[in-house]
Amino acid sequence: MPVASTGFSRLLGLALLRGDRAGEGLLIPRCSSVHTFGMRFPVHLIFLDERRVPISVRDAAPSNRIYREPTADAVLELPVGASSRSRLLGLPRRRARRGARAGSR
Repeated sequence: MPVASTGFSRLLGLALLRGDRAGEGLLIPRCSSVHTFGMRFPVHLIFLDERRVPISVRDAAPSNRIYREPTADAVLELPVGASSRSRLLGLPRRRARRGARAGSR
């Protein structure tokens, strides 16, 4: 899986890509919050602790939102159509709400 290692790749994540160009997703290390501004497709957000163990999931996060998990050390951004991995994790989920304001969980 690709890793966002530069400041630019960390800022953009999968934003501005077409769904068919996003591949299996992106790992963003040293990260506890992400935005979905500019996203052209919904993503599963999997927040990971420092050992890369999943601690929470936001399923089908729509665009134009900010998502935070204060205890996270990294985030996986997975295109919804590309993988069903987040469904296999067995973690509590916070379903992304359509009417949620930026910064809300």
